[in-house]
Amino acid sequence: MIIIRTPLRVSFFGGGTDFPEFFAENGGAVLGTAINKYIYHTVSHLPSWLFDHKIRFSYRKVELAPDLDSIEHRPFREILRYCGVHQDVEVNLASDLPSFSGLGSSSSFTVGLIKGLHALQGRCVGNEELARCAIHIEREVLQETVGLQDQVFAAYGGLNIVQFSGRGDFNVERIAIGETRLRELNDSMLLYFTGRTRHAQEVEKAKLDKLADNRPTLRKMLGLVDKAHGVLTGSGSLAVFAQLLNDSWVEKRKLDASVSNPEIDKLYDLGMTAGALGGKLLGAGGGGFMLLLVPPERQTAVRAALRSYHEVPIGINAAGSTVVHA
Repeated sequence: MIIIRTPLRVSFFGGGTDFPEFFAENGGAVLGTAINKYIYHTVSHLPSWLFDHKIRFSYRKVELAPDLDSIEHRPFREILRYCGVHQDVEVNLASDLPSFSGLGSSSSFTVGLIKGLHALQGRCVGNEELARCAIHIEREVLQETVGLQDQVFAAYGGLNIVQFSGRGDFNVERIAIGETRLRELNDSMLLYFTGRTRHAQEVEKAKLDKLADNRPTLRKMLGLVDKAHGVLTGSGSLAVFAQLLNDSWVEKRKLDASVSNPEIDKLYDLGMTAGALGGKLLGAGGGGFMLLLVPPERQTAVRAALRSYHEVPIGINAAGSTVVHA
């Protein structure tokens, strides 16, 4: 049995500029981090001659399929097909956090499964190839409306700036900060679940449909990436980083009406009034997780104000998709 652990991610700045539809002409960049919340795949050979099925896939339901084309879960089916696995395989899926919640879980699923199927066949796949395979499957095979950052963070892990250019080129740069600064950032992050999940593709498609109108806003969001990097790698207060995060949230809300709603606005306003310095909704919008940056001395007050919401403790700078057992 092979066990693959693949991280989820938090995107601080630049989300939306990682779509080729935008960065092919304007360039793109994202500042974000893999976090210590994961998707797990267990992958093993299935002795199908002993059963009445040749493929077993366990997720929120269990599929026992006699052949590849009988699998209902389309991403799973097409990833198996792409990796040349047509039978005699069992895959079980588990996740630390809900899907469709703004943490890149769909791409973590894709990356982890590709890595696991390669490992099952005795093949090692590097980070760049892993990310590019996942991007190809999601955008070209499945025709999903997704950007490129989630696949990269799932494959590479780390706290990074990822730059995008051309029709699909990317460059991953680890952010060089010391342990003290890293701990300062980590200790200021509070993550709250809005109570809503959503399909990111619907929100992203609405944004792309208005790309001509959204370009100026996306350019402003792109400009915040370098500013935030400068703050993070400098010696100044992270309060400026938090304010830039707030600025990014203000711009992000302009991309489409579906990005926020009264419930999300209420959570954010409660946190800011209680002492948060900045924050944003993670992912495409419409639900999922809200990130707030709060100095440690103010966190008791913020937690009290948000006691009706579920907080999820996280750690940043997690490793990329990894074989943890073979």
